[in-house]
Amino acid sequence: MVNITYDASGSIVWQDPDTGKIFVYNPGDIAWTLASTALVFIMIPGLGYFYSGLLRRKNALSMIYLSVMTIAVVSFQWFFWGFSLTFSETGSAFIGDLRYFGLKGVLEKPSIGSARIPSIVFCIYQLMFAAITPMLAIGGFADRAHLGPLLAFVFAWSTLVYDPIACWTWNSNGWSFAHGSYDFAGGTPVHISSGSAALAISIYLGKRRGYGTEALAYKPHNTTFVVLGTVFLWFGWFGFNGKRTSFLGPELALNITGTKGGSALSANLRAAQASIVTNLAASVGGLTWMLWDYRIERKWSAVGFCSGAIAGLVAITPGSGFVGSPAAVLFGFMAGTICNFATQLKFVFGYDDSLDVFASHAIGGIVGNILTALFAQASVAGFDGFTVIPGGWLDRHWIQLAWHVADSCAGVSYSFTMTTIILWIMHYIPGLRIRVPEGVEIIGIDESDMGEFAYDYVAMEPELKGVSYVSSVVRRESDPESLMKERHSSASGSNH
Repeated sequence: MVNITYDASGSIVWQDPDTGKIFVYNPGDIAWTLASTALVFIMIPGLGYFYSGLLRRKNALSMIYLSVMTIAVVSFQWFFWGFSLTFSETGSAFIGDLRYFGLKGVLEKPSIGSARIPSIVFCIYQLMFAAITPMLAIGGFADRAHLGPLLAFVFAWSTLVYDPIACWTWNSNGWSFAHGSYDFAGGTPVHISSGSAALAISIYLGKRRGYGTEALAYKPHNTTFVVLGTVFLWFGWFGFNGKRTSFLGPELALNITGTKGGSALSANLRAAQASIVTNLAASVGGLTWMLWDYRIERKWSAVGFCSGAIAGLVAITPGSGFVGSPAAVLFGFMAGTICNFATQLKFVFGYDDSLDVFASHAIGGIVGNILTALFAQASVAGFDGFTVIPGGWLDRHWIQLAWHVADSCAGVSYSFTMTTIILWIMHYIPGLRIRVPEGVEIIGIDESDMGEFAYDYVAMEPELKGVSYVSSVVRRESDPESLMKERHSSASGSNH
């Protein structure tokens, strides 16, 4: 039996058998946490639709599939050891241990995030962050990756990249947390790590067929999907940022100042402020990006607006519980501007990041981290009534910028390096090589690896451009002996 009771108000009461200390879990807090879990969950298929709409129709279904596949793989990884490696209290400054292996002991005890909710509730909420991060990185595989090996990649990447970065950022033992970095919802663990991984993936895979020609100068095949995905992401971000302020406020304050504060896991002014700045940064980011695009084509681009809104959401992520509304306008403007121009980096350096994941998420995350160090305010953090922090440059706490720069650089370098190592190890393991041959790239991942389509077969014909020829290319590339016979036959025919 679980050692809990209920008080007269219906709250759950748990008493620590070792210390005798009593913890009270309010059902409203638990319900809001689970509701926020659902909000973040819907972001993941939303991201799949967003990516799918940006691609050509021959690869549309595979990206939506990858969004739900990622949820499944990370859910098992999180149960198996992911939660323990990230949030065990007995871990190191870099990564946790296996104290909670298989979620052993994760039930009614207070969570490391807040004593106002049990650890099992905190666990399922954090799972959604762990699941969306590799899906962001998977955008780097668009158009040219086998689906099967990505199952192994997601498991390995979550274990070796996401879990350590999340641990050093959010675990009370983590080195970045211990030095007082402000990162409420994942500027480094979610966005910088996934964006840097996408860059490593793009470099490893190489350029797509037709790179630098009109063949890849296509427009998104389904702008409706792009808008729909953006709506899901924007909607879910209220649980992504707003709830996180409730989790990490008091522990962060305790770590920085050494003072004791009550738990922030409740509906309060700080949570409302986080929602305000989240929505405001997204709005300004969308308008900014759209206007920058308008100066070139004189068209009001829905895709440009959606890209800018996401850039604004990325940038405000680390600072949502620390900055005021005027600062949120700057967050959105800077993200919409810098991320827009950062999409040109792939042409300067010659890598093929087909969905601009690095420009939107890694660069956007860095922008957010830097601006948070500059504009974080102790007064805003104190909207919950008890969080005490030194603040950022507005409060003349100058060292904050140095810690945010260090955290950002560590996130970029670690994620890029480890992702590259994972990819090359898989490259030499039979059955795990990710890059598809040219023939598969021509017909699309949907037909090659799934045998299913997002649309009817007739609508696929313009993309296939002669399926019989392309199918023969695929067969020949997969059967070298048949290819040699065909070449010998052609040579003999020409001699006659």
